[in-house]
Amino acid sequence: MSDVQAIQQLVEQQKLIKKEIAKVIVGQNEVVNQILISIFSGGHALLVGVPGLAKTLMVNTIAQVLGLEFKRIQFTPDLMPSDILGSEILDENRQFKFIKGPVFSNIILADEINRTPPKTQAALLEAMQEKSVTVAGHRYQLQNPYFVLATQNPIEQEGTYPLPEAQLDRFMFAIQLNYPSFDEEVMVVKQTTSNLKPELNALINAQQIVDFQQLIRRIPVADNVIDYAVRLVSKTRTNTADAPEVVNNYVEWGAGPRASQNLILAAKTHAAFNGKYSPDIEDVQAVATGILRHRIVKNYKAEAEGITEEYIINKLL
Repeated sequence: MSDVQAIQQLVEQQKLIKKEIAKVIVGQNEVVNQILISIFSGGHALLVGVPGLAKTLMVNTIAQVLGLEFKRIQFTPDLMPSDILGSEILDENRQFKFIKGPVFSNIILADEINRTPPKTQAALLEAMQEKSVTVAGHRYQLQNPYFVLATQNPIEQEGTYPLPEAQLDRFMFAIQLNYPSFDEEVMVVKQTTSNLKPELNALINAQQIVDFQQLIRRIPVADNVIDYAVRLVSKTRTNTADAPEVVNNYVEWGAGPRASQNLILAAKTHAAFNGKYSPDIEDVQAVATGILRHRIVKNYKAEAEGITEEYIINKLL
C-alpha cells in the first residue's frame, strides 16, 4: 500500500475511533483529538484538570478502542520506584528472577502523578524517553507502541509535588480539561446513572498503530514550516533576538529544542488526520498551545498579574 493510500486509511480510521470513543465519553472532542495525535506521533500526554472529569475513564476507553494493553498506576506519597518498574526476587532455586511492574504495558495511566515524591516520578523518565527500564543493572525493553498518559490535579492542592521541568518536557502535550457544558453534563448524568453499558469494539491493533507512527515519520515537511516552528519556539526564550515584549516581561524561561521536534511531529499527524499529505503553518498553529503550555515557565510578575500561558502563546501566534 502506498503512503497516499495509508494516509486515506488513517483519516477513515481516526474518524471511526473518535465515533467509538464518543459512545462512552461525552464532548471533550478536542481533548480526545490531542490524545490521539500524541499516540500516533509516538509522544506522551499530560491531562490537567480537577478531579471528577472522567480522565481515567477516557484513557481506559481509548485503550480499549485502540486494542492496546492498559495498566493504571495510582500515584501516592508512599509509592516506590520498584512499584512501577518491578523488582528482583529470589526464586525457589535461589536465582534472582525479575517480576515486571505495571510499566510493562502499551498504555500506562499515571494517575495523579504529582502526588508522589520526585524519586518515584523520576522512575518513569527512562521509560518515557528510551522506552526501556533498567533494574539492578539489567536493561529491559518495553512493548511497542508505548504511551504514558499522566493525570495531574492543579498544583495548588494540598500534598502535591510539582513535576520537574525535565519530566514535563518529556510530555508532548499538556491538555487542559474543562468542566462540561450544561447539555453535556445532562448527557453524562443520563448515561452514568442508568444500567446501559455501551459495548466498545477494538478498531485497530498495536501493529497497525506502529505502522501509522512510521507513516507519520515519513511525511515530508516544507522548509518554511520547519522554520516557522523553530522560530515560534525560539520566541518563547527570554532576552533572545526573537523574543517579543510579552515574553521578556512575563517568562522566566522558555521551551527547548524538544518543543520544536514535537511541534513538527504533531503538525504532521494533525495534517494526516485531515487528509493532507504534508503539514502547513496552520497545522503547527493548531497544535502549538498544547505543546508549549507546559514548557513556558512564567515569572512572578506574570503570576501577580494573572497572566496565563495560553495568553502568552496566543500573543506569539
